[in-house]
Amino acid sequence: SGLLVGFTLFGGVAEYFSVYLMSKIGQAAVLRMRQDLYEHLLKQSAGFFERHRTNFLVSRLVVSATAIELAISAHLRDVLRESFALVFFLGAAFYLNWRLMLGALVIAPIIAFITSKFSKTLRRLAEESYEGNKLLTDTAQESLSNQSIVKAYRAENRERERFTRVAQMIARANFRAGKISAFSPPTISLIGVVAISVLLYFGLREINLGRMESAQFFAFLFFLLRSYDPMRKISRLHNEINKAFAATRDIWDVMDENEALPEKPNAVELKPLNEKIELRDVSFNYQSDDKPILRNVNLEIRRGRMVALVGESGGGKSSLIKLIQRLYDPTSGAIFWDETDLRDARLDSLKKQVALVTQETVLFNDTVRYNISYGKPDAGDEEIAQAARIAFAHDFIEELPNGYDTIVGERGIFLSGGQRQRVAIARAVLVNAPVLILDEATSALDAESERLVQKALANLMRNRTSIVIAHRLSTVRRADKIVVMERGRIIETGTHAELLAKGGTYRRLYELQFAEEEELAANHTNNTNQMI
Repeated sequence: SGLLVGFTLFGGVAEYFSVYLMSKIGQAAVLRMRQDLYEHLLKQSAGFFERHRTNFLVSRLVVSATAIELAISAHLRDVLRESFALVFFLGAAFYLNWRLMLGALVIAPIIAFITSKFSKTLRRLAEESYEGNKLLTDTAQESLSNQSIVKAYRAENRERERFTRVAQMIARANFRAGKISAFSPPTISLIGVVAISVLLYFGLREINLGRMESAQFFAFLFFLLRSYDPMRKISRLHNEINKAFAATRDIWDVMDENEALPEKPNAVELKPLNEKIELRDVSFNYQSDDKPILRNVNLEIRRGRMVALVGESGGGKSSLIKLIQRLYDPTSGAIFWDETDLRDARLDSLKKQVALVTQETVLFNDTVRYNISYGKPDAGDEEIAQAARIAFAHDFIEELPNGYDTIVGERGIFLSGGQRQRVAIARAVLVNAPVLILDEATSALDAESERLVQKALANLMRNRTSIVIAHRLSTVRRADKIVVMERGRIIETGTHAELLAKGGTYRRLYELQFAEEEELAANHTNNTNQMI
């Protein structure tokens, strides 16, 4: 009775600590893995993110890591526990009668062979199910994030069918794995029972020969029978462990892919721009495409000047800006910040010198205050408010339900297009970087919002070196230098008046893109004068 209570108490304490310690180990391992993977992803270049879908990377951080955590904290714990029990029971049986135990071990190669066969199939099905889950996540994310387009084109049924096909593929793989998992333990049990039936004969023979007492034989049989339960459980855990192997391989595949831009050990601190940014014979193409994007580009951007990049889509304007930000390195040639090659400078010092306002406004699902202070987290309330005033955003922010503490929603969905752009401009104002890179696009805004955004941009560009992908005539006219790009080359440079007088590509672009805008503005001015 005392031993029964003692063993029960010991088993309960051991169970508690096994669950507690393995959960702690699993959580710590996955926390470290997620931190390492996320840090690795943040270091990668723009090319890495252009080749990999966001859903693909997020699934590694969430789904893959969760599968590994479950395998460590639960399945590995069970495997270790059942393996320990198996060794204990087999050892006890071996101690009681080593002759019978050696006979019982004859079935071990048979069980190992069957388990190996089942394991290979289960691993293949686990990988198929795991890949299907990632595809299912991608499918759902894509449809739900673009639900306005889905509804506009009445594609609900088509998306539902696409989702169902992937879900059915996962269900088939899991069903087949379930059949194998259900078939494996009974098969092993049957082999064990057959082996025990044979052992009963030899056990009786041992008793008759006086080598073993009946009680000793029944104790031997008890331990041997108890050993088959851990065998069945370990076999059943193979499927879950194989899923963890698939998840682990996915994470290491990403970790092994390193496309971070190199920083030299002796990289220098980049000082504020003193004279100019210069591109010298710069050519560039993406690694995934041999087609050149930029070809032998030579360009000077003087401090305090505004340079407007114009040209048809695909001319290389966006790629040129990415090179100046050092999101990529040139395939050949070099970009100099004063007399420092950007490849010789510390990346963080370059980022401090450049502010960015993109065509597609990027806001985080947080407060207005958080979004404005994103580039300067330690900014005070008055600094944030002043930046908002310069960006003509303070008044509408004050009218929001919680002012600067209002949540803007995913991608700023609770704000209008003009409001989102002015918040983004305020963010650039607060950083107060000497060089501004701007992809100006206001075509989707109403007249009043466009007017405010243009005024905010004018405030932002004042006394800064500005590089602008220009979409508006007003921006082009203000530029100190207009750079016309076509098929990766700079074909014309000059002021608005100079390029019009040349009658070349810029004049053609002007007539296609800007002349109508100028005519509308002139008509508006005439109508206003007549009313006065």
